[in-house]
Amino acid sequence: MVKNIKGDLIYFTFEKFDNTEVVSHCFSTRKGGVSTGAFDSMNLHFRTDKPENIIKNYKIICSAINVDYRNIVFSKQIHNDTIYTVSQEDRGKGLLRNSDIYDADGLITNEKEIVLTTFYADCVPIYFLDPIKRVIAMAHSGWRGTVKEIGAKAVLKMEKDYGCEKKNILAGIGPSIKKCCFEVDYPVVHEFENNMSFSKDFIFKDKEKEGKYKIDLQGIIEKSLILSGISKENIENAHICTKCNHDLFFSHRYMGDERGSMAGLISLK
Repeated sequence: MVKNIKGDLIYFTFEKFDNTEVVSHCFSTRKGGVSTGAFDSMNLHFRTDKPENIIKNYKIICSAINVDYRNIVFSKQIHNDTIYTVSQEDRGKGLLRNSDIYDADGLITNEKEIVLTTFYADCVPIYFLDPIKRVIAMAHSGWRGTVKEIGAKAVLKMEKDYGCEKKNILAGIGPSIKKCCFEVDYPVVHEFENNMSFSKDFIFKDKEKEGKYKIDLQGIIEKSLILSGISKENIENAHICTKCNHDLFFSHRYMGDERGSMAGLISLK
């Protein structure tokens, strides 16, 4: 990924996506906003922060990547594998008006200037782009979404609904909690073992804590995308840990509930 710095604002972009010149996109950090306290400073989720701060933050980040904040669309994420098809009529939902998109952790569209937006504070952001068919998608993939292979399901939807060819699809795996910090108990491991046989290669017993395990979510997602038909050469993995870099990113595992959230944004030009 490419680290972009504009004054106090810091955000990341995928080089493979930038090179196509058909999308504007970013993954935000904590830096460059107006929120204060536990939300300092680029908080992009309402939670208990002041709404006026959130709007200002969106204006800042959207201006930086040359998209219209009024075209933001987001859903209430519930860690499932539903992927909602976004149209022009959805613009502003979640930010400037109430959203009726309550249960989707994935968003997809082939319409220009819509800004697909999903939220993060350790979960894995997955970006998709077919620069030939001009289709984009975002998937919020926590461990539950990863077990359900929401990323692979986004690929399938791009193929079935829009005629995308897998050989043309680019995928980006953004900053999220990595194996070094993602500690879980056996019931979580059991979910992976029961649903994703290949995941055993990405699960490790904690050498210091009895009954604890470390899971490489980014690695599992990358492998899942490859198995779905995406070329490894078309996948850009950030390999950045949000908890290790809690000075730059909001991290639920480090900060708890009193924190802000980053966002992944993508829009067709």
